[in-house]
Amino acid sequence: MSPSPAPARDIYTEPQDVDYNTLANLGPLTGMAGIWQGERGLDVKPKAQGPKKQAYVERIELQPIDPTTNGPQLLYGLRYHTHITKPDQVKTYHEQVGFWLWEPATSTVIHTLTIPRAQIAMAAGVVAPDAKRFELVATQGADTYGICSAAFLHEAFRTTEFRITVTINDDGTWGYEEDTVMQILGQAEPFHHTDRNLLRKVAEPTPNPLARG
Repeated sequence: MSPSPAPARDIYTEPQDVDYNTLANLGPLTGMAGIWQGERGLDVKPKAQGPKKQAYVERIELQPIDPTTNGPQLLYGLRYHTHITKPDQVKTYHEQVGFWLWEPATSTVIHTLTIPRAQIAMAAGVVAPDAKRFELVATQGADTYGICSAAFLHEAFRTTEFRITVTINDDGTWGYEEDTVMQILGQAEPFHHTDRNLLRKVAEPTPNPLARG
């Protein structure tokens, strides 16, 4: 007698009794909600003459979104916008938008980023709910948690890996260290484009719409 087929996996039914207060369900992202300023950022970038260090000033706004579902999958998160300038300048040096997401069921943090250089990435890592330090990784060519660039960047400054380490400090600040590994046209060895900054809160987050309702 043939064995009975395994029951079909339910990929449609959404979770019940969802807590709509995102700020209370962010896990390791809890200490990042709000509006932040960083005055001592350091960028090490590639130039024709070799690596160049550049100081920068950063403002980042991270606001809670309503809980999001993909069938049974439940995600809490923060929508963010980062704006960076060189010290004492108005011209944009770097701009970035995306989401920080927390999936409680799998203890996964997901970081999405889009920059106006025609590039996007999604990095992820398994993180304890109360972690104060965690690392996320994206890899070019991966089916999930990957990197995608427009034609020129893919040819001339191909990003093969993106890695970000976040540290939540006891004094209420938080910081990050990024390592963007690039294969630059004409160079045999990969280049490590690094960024780091320490952020201090300048305003509290606004509760997500469902929590306000």
